[in-house]
Amino acid sequence: MLKIKDGLWYMPGLVDLHVHFREPGQTHKEDLASGAAAAVRGGFTTVCAMPNTLPPVDSVDWVKFTLENSAKIGLAEILPIAAITEGMKGLILTDLEGMAAAGAVGFSEDGLSVRNAALKLEAMRLAAALELPIFSHCEDMDLPGIHPASEEVLVARDIILAEHSGARLHICHISTALSVQLVREAKARGVRVTAEVSPHHFTLCADDIPNHDPNFKMNPPLRTKADIAAIKAGLADGTIDAIATDHAPHHADEKAKGFADAPFGIIGLETALSLAFELVDEGVLTPQQLVEKMSLNPKRILGITRNEDFTIFDPNAEWVVNSTEFASKAQNTPFEGRKMRGRVVRTIIGGRIVYDN
Repeated sequence: MLKIKDGLWYMPGLVDLHVHFREPGQTHKEDLASGAAAAVRGGFTTVCAMPNTLPPVDSVDWVKFTLENSAKIGLAEILPIAAITEGMKGLILTDLEGMAAAGAVGFSEDGLSVRNAALKLEAMRLAAALELPIFSHCEDMDLPGIHPASEEVLVARDIILAEHSGARLHICHISTALSVQLVREAKARGVRVTAEVSPHHFTLCADDIPNHDPNFKMNPPLRTKADIAAIKAGLADGTIDAIATDHAPHHADEKAKGFADAPFGIIGLETALSLAFELVDEGVLTPQQLVEKMSLNPKRILGITRNEDFTIFDPNAEWVVNSTEFASKAQNTPFEGRKMRGRVVRTIIGGRIVYDN
């Protein structure tokens, strides 16, 4: 629980349900070590790495690779979310049981979703038996332009599949008002569904994109002011359980290709808590609710019970975002130059100080 002493917030270590650390295969963007360093600077003591690496984390060996290297690095604990299908090709299910035994904390196809509903239902049944969540990036890629309906159609589909299978479904980076309402209604029916939102989806809208800046290109894209209002309402009433960064680093040369050709994604670990603190300033969340969204609820979703990790936060510290000072290898943030209030001053894992500002 949150404690306040001498103007500082002492809270359980933050947990991020959704990061991309690019190792193996794209370590010019980020690797496990630089990602873990960025995490502790942002106050995160545990992060969940998505499987869309090259090759994907789709086997017992790759699950072990992530866990073993996380232990060697000794910063934020990196927990692997394993792929649902082999090679993330959407055709053949992976060894979900074996990867769970090796330490995977959930399963996802990340941005590819699983287009075959029968295959997704079978994966959900297996995950339900293992009592591990399915993380769904809901996007129907047959609908062009990442239309709001592309998210909403698969939110509805996966909720229905979860209802029939008894699976624990976690909706990633929710971004539209209708998606929020679909989750709210599903929870009222008793469906085992949770949802997360990323800070950029409650702080920025499509109108804020300056001159097609590629650092504002992410998936799902920035939506409307009405969507932001619905997301804030969903955070306030508990429909949205967690705030997760979707930290998606890219090399500067890749983002320099222009808005149309640049890859999707922004970094977020080192700005997330300060951006979320704006919700407290606005009266959307209480300080305790903020701790729930960024620590207690993610731990509940993952089944984490240890209580040896802590984040110390100064709510009065003022700073300006300068990505050249970040621990991440990447600088693709839409918040460059933004004035922030509130900053992490210390991150403690297992009694060890791993970051001290």
